[in-house]
Amino acid sequence: MRTYRELFRTPEFTPFFAAVSVQTAAQTATGLALGTLVYARTGSPLLSALAMFGPSLAQAAGALTLLSAADRLPPRAALTALALLSSGAACVQAAPGLPLWGAFAVLLVVGAVSSPGGGVRYGLLNEIVPREGFLLGRSVLNMAGGTAQIGGFAVGGLLVTVFSARGTLLIGAALYAVAAAVTRFGLTARPPRATGRPSVRETRRTNAVLWSSTPRRYVFLALWVPNGLVVGCESLYVAYAPGHAGLLFAGGALGMLAGDTLVGRFVAATGPTWRARLGAPLRLLLAAPYLLFALRPGLPLALAAVVLASVGFAASLLLQERLMTLTPQELSGQALGLSSSGMLATQGVGAAVAGGIAQVTSPATGMAAVAGISVAVTLALAPGLRDRPGGGGGRLPGGDG
Repeated sequence: MRTYRELFRTPEFTPFFAAVSVQTAAQTATGLALGTLVYARTGSPLLSALAMFGPSLAQAAGALTLLSAADRLPPRAALTALALLSSGAACVQAAPGLPLWGAFAVLLVVGAVSSPGGGVRYGLLNEIVPREGFLLGRSVLNMAGGTAQIGGFAVGGLLVTVFSARGTLLIGAALYAVAAAVTRFGLTARPPRATGRPSVRETRRTNAVLWSSTPRRYVFLALWVPNGLVVGCESLYVAYAPGHAGLLFAGGALGMLAGDTLVGRFVAATGPTWRARLGAPLRLLLAAPYLLFALRPGLPLALAAVVLASVGFAASLLLQERLMTLTPQELSGQALGLSSSGMLATQGVGAAVAGGIAQVTSPATGMAAVAGISVAVTLALAPGLRDRPGGGGGRLPGGDG
């Protein structure tokens, strides 16, 4: 599978694509609205960053306790329920008079419960498209996410101005409900990929199996840490340019769209050697342009740096493809869920670290500092990612890994 036409001719990919796109737009608009609302109430860069990305921290708790559900729940029912849960949470956060601690409590609960969502979603993608079409399908979803983010942040900023932050939260709740309806009526009911009931014990056992392989460990760390630190930079857009944060977010989404188009449409058609060679430069590109923020650039230069850096997010596509070659089919959902939850958790950590540095220095200093750490981590992980995947990725390792 090499073309978009082939991909969209695949049964059920179109409604799956639509549901993911609408849900991304909802998440984007509600995140911007809540971050704006919290910053207006507190004036705190740290709390604003945590309002937008704090739910990611709760993904860590969910990944340790709930992730076995990614392969052990019917995918359509699980995705529908999670979209409805997010819709209800947005309605609660829009309620006038809701205390700040209440808003954060809702964020943490939704973040923890939603932790299997990435595994369910991308495990289902692995069933809808052939295995050799995973990279193309994943890149198209990323492109849709980038487009939805461009529209979500741009339109979200306008909606906040016209309807207020609380009104924008209600609009986001309606979009989540639309995503739930598309999922429920557009996808076929499928059985779980694995037998047994979800449990904390099974989650931990399978996580241990996934973590026991050294090549997989390097891939997980490369997916999680550099990405999460760069999202820490993004979490300070509101504090860095309060009147133009939506423009910076839209620029970042535009860069992601460009990178995903490049990798998904053109790099996917090359051999594994070329894909391996492009991975390291893309991972460095992800953080290096943010070092420019140490000089406190004006809006045009800051926007250019954001767009360029966001092209580097496409490195995650190549890493996820490599993860799938190293993982047995029956564990693919939990592997992708662990990848997604770990990435979101480190994004929350990155937002907290960047916000903490900004709190005692400035938003520009916080962005440059976490970007420097991201570059250092990428360089440290590079040796472990040079080896080509071995042939044992398709079998379940023993207790010693």
